[in-house]
Amino acid sequence: MLLEALALERVEDQEATLETLAESGDEYVTAFVDAWRVGEVREYQPEGSELFLVQEVSGKYVRVATGEPIELSSEAYEALDKNRAPRKLRRLLTRVTDTIGLASRNVDTRVDAALKLGASQNAEYLPELRKRFEAETNARAKRAFEEAIMISLLANAESPEERIEAVKRLGQLHSIRAKDKILAIVESSKEAGDEALLVAAESASRAIADHEELLKHAGSFFRGLSTGSVLLMVSFGLAITFGLMGIINMAHGEFIAIGGYTCFVVQGYFSNWFGEGSPAFQWFFWVSLPVSFVVAGGIGYLLEKGFFRFLYKRPLESLLATWGLSMVMRQAFRLKFGAANVQVANPDLLLGNFEYAGISMSYARLFAIAFAGFVCVLTWLLLTKTNLGLYIRAVMQNRNMASSLGIPVKRVNSMTFAFGCGLAAMAGAVLTQIGNVGPTMGQAYIVDSFMVVVVGGVGNLLGAGISAMGIGVFDQFLQPLFGPVMGKIIVLGMIILFLQWKPGGIFPTKSRSMDD
Repeated sequence: MLLEALALERVEDQEATLETLAESGDEYVTAFVDAWRVGEVREYQPEGSELFLVQEVSGKYVRVATGEPIELSSEAYEALDKNRAPRKLRRLLTRVTDTIGLASRNVDTRVDAALKLGASQNAEYLPELRKRFEAETNARAKRAFEEAIMISLLANAESPEERIEAVKRLGQLHSIRAKDKILAIVESSKEAGDEALLVAAESASRAIADHEELLKHAGSFFRGLSTGSVLLMVSFGLAITFGLMGIINMAHGEFIAIGGYTCFVVQGYFSNWFGEGSPAFQWFFWVSLPVSFVVAGGIGYLLEKGFFRFLYKRPLESLLATWGLSMVMRQAFRLKFGAANVQVANPDLLLGNFEYAGISMSYARLFAIAFAGFVCVLTWLLLTKTNLGLYIRAVMQNRNMASSLGIPVKRVNSMTFAFGCGLAAMAGAVLTQIGNVGPTMGQAYIVDSFMVVVVGGVGNLLGAGISAMGIGVFDQFLQPLFGPVMGKIIVLGMIILFLQWKPGGIFPTKSRSMDD
């Protein structure tokens, strides 16, 4: 009601009313003020009713005072008289829209608004920033207000001493946003011969550069963990099947694609049933995780029965046969879904980034790391707490002895292969939150997965986990230094040298076979 009264000049002191509205931090006020300033608010008086204001919001016409929808055609709306802010208020309106975010209830909005005003170095915003800094209780927002004040003081300091203190404080805050401005001060102070300012600016720029380097390494480490987590999920199934059956499964990457496409199909069903704007749509990804496991596990079970069981302990034949199978599966994906990549949406829970100490980590990659931990626990429980796990370990150690003791080796093979395929598919579902889904999405991981298995020790899950994380982290550290191709070559060279030293990997396979 106050907005409508303001625009219709039903309040005595419009400037005081605007100041009150700016204190509210309401984003709707910003939208109204922006529209009112440029004449996008209209006056409407239905027959037998008082005059009120109408504004277009997201393609609909609503009453400004209440937000209730108004039935109007676009032609009728355009014919209404415009209500535009008087000239004397327009400068104040600009200030209101610039500063209203400082009072927002949302911490991110306050932080963004403060840093934006600080970067402008407009002296008239300094009193407002200082007032908000004193009243702020959130630590992150308070730091942002202080940084904004110090950046503004670089251009608006009342004395040389105040400017030097601002430079020093920005160095202590490791303000990357102020880096260019401080470097400019370094150059200008050299020309002016201001030794005190030059020393402070050079010290601050070094502190910021060191902090940038630290953040770069921390970011590489985080990306390495997320890459290693995906490799871990993919390679766990490969490690089990390779150690159990002796099959070099070049089609393992296509089970990653099955998981990705399953997630895409589930998304389509949820979109058709509930609509993309409904709360139920947000569940599509969480549903797709177990569904992708079941779908890929079922396909893997059938393929083991009709294809893979004829390739046991025949590595060369399995290499050629599964390579052919991978090409058939990729072509099947192209025929069904097309050659182009398809997009899978992110649920709201995995959108955005988590920031800690200046390091930005996407929620999608954090989830990949956490889910890899869940896969580790799930696999460990399967192998140590179930009869199937006991049978798997027995068959991996000595197939003939296990069979003679009554263990159903063929059924164990089928179930184990299905489980490995299911793990790869869940990795593919997780990958949909990081990149696109396409017929060849698994090919980027298959070679790295085999390296993980070999380096860790064939069939050893602890070794696979250690090597997955190691390869992922080293790869991400080396790529910024040497480029993606050269970084990958260096990683491969390191693996070759390691295998020369330990041919059996980190944890060599121990067998109870009498043939050894």
